[in-house]
Amino acid sequence: MQLGKLQVEVILSDITTLEVDVIVNAANTSLLGGGGVDGAIHRAAGPGLLQECRTLGGARTGEAKITGGYNLPAKYVIHTPGPVWHGGGSREADQLASCWRNCLHLAAENHCRSIAFPSISTGVYRFPIDQAAAIALKEIEDFSASPSTLKSVIICCFSPEDQQVYQQALTAIAQ
Repeated sequence: MQLGKLQVEVILSDITTLEVDVIVNAANTSLLGGGGVDGAIHRAAGPGLLQECRTLGGARTGEAKITGGYNLPAKYVIHTPGPVWHGGGSREADQLASCWRNCLHLAAENHCRSIAFPSISTGVYRFPIDQAAAIALKEIEDFSASPSTLKSVIICCFSPEDQQVYQQALTAIAQ
């Protein structure tokens, strides 16, 4: 679906297998690997990713840092620690919006044409997925108004239920 100047697609897949310029890692603040998509990306990329991440000094929630993709089909990985959900009164929405915004800008700064995101913070960090999807699509829509090398954004979901939520949010914002 076209959203401004960007082609946006919601898919059900393993993000580590996607042939895009950059994939986003829903990282923890250490950037040294963990569970969920973070662990899967580190395992698929191989030890070089961990070695490079050790040089980055971690990242604060909402920040984004880029590394090579190593054994992944993607050239780069952008690591962004998402917020842990504490009920919505601790700036979680602003922090999640920062994750998406900073990743999009960092991809563009590195002349990427395609980027794939997981559903940031909706797993063990418990961010409500309907709110997360709305925030994500709003940030993509806002970004699409600016000139950029980015042409394609993929939201890569882990479950059919997540895919449905993001697809509904995309349809709603594109109308």
